[in-house]
Amino acid sequence: MARISAQVVKQLAAYFHRNGYVRRVDAVRRIVDGQLYKKGAEVRLVADTRVELAEIRRLLKQAGFKRARPFTKANQWRQPLYGVEEVARFLKLVGKPKKRVKK
Repeated sequence: MARISAQVVKQLAAYFHRNGYVRRVDAVRRIVDGQLYKKGAEVRLVADTRVELAEIRRLLKQAGFKRARPFTKANQWRQPLYGVEEVARFLKLVGKPKKRVKK
């Protein structure tokens, strides 16, 4: 794997810590529900505009991530990364997500 520039890491971290989020695999549910449980590990980066989405996708490509198809939700763009290995590598690169306070 080629070395990733510090600027790329810094920009990805900024997008992620601004309003990105992680979905982890629920190991207990996977055992209980078996093949009915289809959720996998995922990171989502949120872009407010198409320009921001293009920037996020460019940064992910430079960092060597396999980008999935982006989608819209709540008038914003979501750029997902799928897979346990990709999620782990991304979090190692940009840092763990901050704990969110439930209201």
